[in-house]
Amino acid sequence: MKYLLKGAGLALLLGTTAAYANDGLMAEIAKPEQWAIPTGDYANTRYSTLDQINRDNVKDLRVAWTFSTGVLRGHEGSPLVIGDIMYVHTPFPNNVMALDLNNDGKILWRYEPQQDPNVIAVMCCDTVNRGLSYADGMIILPQADTTVVALDAQTGEVKWSTKIGDPAIGETLTMATMPVKDKVMVGISGGEYGVRGRVTALNLADGSEAWKAYSTGPDDEMLVDPENTMVLGKPIGADSSLNSWEGDQWKIGGGSIWGWFSYDPDLNLMYYGTGNPSTWNPSQRPGDNKWSMTIMARDVDTGMAKWFYQMTPHDEWDYDGVNENILTNQEIDGVERKLLTHFDRNGLAYTMDRETGELLVAEKFDPAVNWTTGVDMDPNSETYGRPAVVAEYSTAQNGEDENTTGICPAALGTKDMQPAAYSPKTNTFYVPTNHVCMDYEPFRVAYTAGQPYVGATLSMYPAPDSHGGMGNFIAWDNVEGKIKWSLPEQFSVWSGALATAGDIVFYGTLEGYLKAIDADSGEELYKFKTPSGIIGNVMTYQHGGKQYIGILSGVGGWAGIGLAAGLTNPNEGLGAVGGYASLSDYTELGGQLTVFELPGEPAAN
Repeated sequence: MKYLLKGAGLALLLGTTAAYANDGLMAEIAKPEQWAIPTGDYANTRYSTLDQINRDNVKDLRVAWTFSTGVLRGHEGSPLVIGDIMYVHTPFPNNVMALDLNNDGKILWRYEPQQDPNVIAVMCCDTVNRGLSYADGMIILPQADTTVVALDAQTGEVKWSTKIGDPAIGETLTMATMPVKDKVMVGISGGEYGVRGRVTALNLADGSEAWKAYSTGPDDEMLVDPENTMVLGKPIGADSSLNSWEGDQWKIGGGSIWGWFSYDPDLNLMYYGTGNPSTWNPSQRPGDNKWSMTIMARDVDTGMAKWFYQMTPHDEWDYDGVNENILTNQEIDGVERKLLTHFDRNGLAYTMDRETGELLVAEKFDPAVNWTTGVDMDPNSETYGRPAVVAEYSTAQNGEDENTTGICPAALGTKDMQPAAYSPKTNTFYVPTNHVCMDYEPFRVAYTAGQPYVGATLSMYPAPDSHGGMGNFIAWDNVEGKIKWSLPEQFSVWSGALATAGDIVFYGTLEGYLKAIDADSGEELYKFKTPSGIIGNVMTYQHGGKQYIGILSGVGGWAGIGLAAGLTNPNEGLGAVGGYASLSDYTELGGQLTVFELPGEPAAN
């Protein structure tokens, strides 16, 4: 089925619909001089209307100030700016610092959690934390030990604290929460430990549980209505998850939630993706393993599911589906529709109707992707919406103890959780990608609570017959499902992007460069090497009439786990150590915030 998509505009999910969401937070998000939510806005666009820094003057950027976090290992996420205060977070032990922007970044308060360091042992892919949230005068901190803490934004005083998981069975917390209305949404990590993934809605007032929705299991525990939850336009039916697992495997079936939430106030729906099924050995879990690898749309008040779409049924490659869902309004065949765009680990970019869950576009966003020939787009077909698997790269077909070689992308995906950005000025998505392939050998593994439940040995390397590097930064047209331009990088681009009204796009590299790119042409306009590799997300704010760009540097995460944890065996780090072995020739551990500005005083309005 082919659709004509034309004319695009940013979904205006702010301001006019404030009555339907947390009024205070919506008002803060609407102020372009602030960075009030980790995703930039509820639509996950990571777009700023600030334009003081633009394509003509970005070449003059200079470092305005820096701040050491005092913690090494991987620094993901970005600071928040609310009023005259910047809030900075760290990886484990998850310290929080409030900096006074009116007083040379003086530390107004610190919060230093006292966590059991044993939690580090069950954090699969570095001790990362994807950031803080703000609502109702509180800073919301997700701690590695699964404790969610609300801190007074002015004093750092603990207002409430709620533990949502159990590290003893492999449950951890690495994602940024999303406050919405009178609740705060939070997921759980631990797919490599056989946890049972879920999203929990906590009451913002006191941290008590409002509702909880599992990714797998009985309908009532998944908050699924068999007649009214839809899958590609049809009712989901009773026991849809239970029928797709053998025996009780769903109880340790993964489907963890550690990426990003988005929210449409008009529809009162939240969107997120679920992770890989457990174990990584597909022979031990026959069936589609629903609802791992799935985009979910839920009512934020009740948690009831509106629609699901599973991108990689019976995942054979660890292609978690947790990446961000970016919300835009676009015209299709002359009718404006509410769309959702998702760049999945599996190498396919999806455009969907976010109200109905209708699938509109599913195309490869890296030409190296070879595990599938594509998705069946015929709604009358029995395999509608399913990817066609290439037998040569099927780890399930090849079986246990057989090494399947040359699979593209690798398990860390064509894009992991490092978020893309969208500019309504160019109607273009800007996407950090991994240009990496792998060999994958499954083996039989027994489940023991709190122990790794992986069951596969991996090795990773650059995609063959290409530029030899391990990453690209691309511009994507979700209308046509095509790459507009692509910039090769030596290593995977593990940084979140930022697009601005100044007609520029920012991103960071694993070697440590902050780069500014012309939003139309992809021309590199500026770069600066920070003290450590960048896996953080670029943000911007305005203070004293002047625009600033901020980025956390501190190499780590899955791609940098060898450096972060001192690993040397090529197969360690779930296969990443060998693939990124040369990264140590370019950067070292660190933990620093670097803030950039233009020289001189801000121009008068």
